[in-house]
Amino acid sequence: MPQRRVVTGRSQEPRQRFAEELRHLRAEKGASLRQLGERLGWDWSLFGKMEKGETLGGPEVVQALDQYYGTPGMLLALWELARADKTQFRERYRQYMALEAEAVSLWHFAVSVLPGLLQTPGYAREVLAAGGLKGAELDQQVEARMGRRELLEGEEAPPFRTILSEAALLTPLREADEWRAQLEHLVGMSDRENVTVHVLPNNAGLHALLGFDVWCLLLPDGRTVAYTENGYRGELIEETAPVVRLQTAYDSVRDLALTPAESRKYILRKLEEVPCGSST
Repeated sequence: MPQRRVVTGRSQEPRQRFAEELRHLRAEKGASLRQLGERLGWDWSLFGKMEKGETLGGPEVVQALDQYYGTPGMLLALWELARADKTQFRERYRQYMALEAEAVSLWHFAVSVLPGLLQTPGYAREVLAAGGLKGAELDQQVEARMGRRELLEGEEAPPFRTILSEAALLTPLREADEWRAQLEHLVGMSDRENVTVHVLPNNAGLHALLGFDVWCLLLPDGRTVAYTENGYRGELIEETAPVVRLQTAYDSVRDLALTPAESRKYILRKLEEVPCGSST
């Protein structure tokens, strides 16, 4: 059987293909980025970022481009595929997220930030903005992170255990209402049968996981892999020996943490301390 020939020669990666089509259509039209911005009413720099693959933009701007280029629905369809693709996350997360989606059980330790699987939109937005994201790209990343939460929902959701360093609960959001919503969400998630939340008090002292977040994933084939992350880089670990060492370290930290019942009471106390008003 003859090998299938690639007709267009363009990328098969959804995000890259979307950006390539935008560049191709504008070149055919003979319009500059500035002219495109003036014609459609958006800042021309947004179109530049979309053509570079730095952001996907929103559905409204994509529909406007479909109308301008005379490609009804085509760009919007490519945008939807790109938005659903896991490459929307930072490249270092790509392989990890593919494994996360398959995991039959997950363990996690948080140094200073609540895990994405338990974040509210307000919390995710402030964390991502602090990392330098803004505008359309920030909106896209918040939406993508919220999509990950579906992993813990439904009858087939895998067991998820997280140990939260107390520091993560002593660093509130700027807006009191958003912080209250995050703590309420955390309490609600801890009530789920498949979610177990521990708090590691600061007075537990030095421990084996200082300085980095850890994820351990039990996969359908019986393997366990780990993912570690600090403020600068993340690393997927699949070799047996280092994974076992991390699991042993995780167990030792869990022994220092509050029980799930004690942890729930702690979070409720923090919730009671949130002041009334729009900001902390």
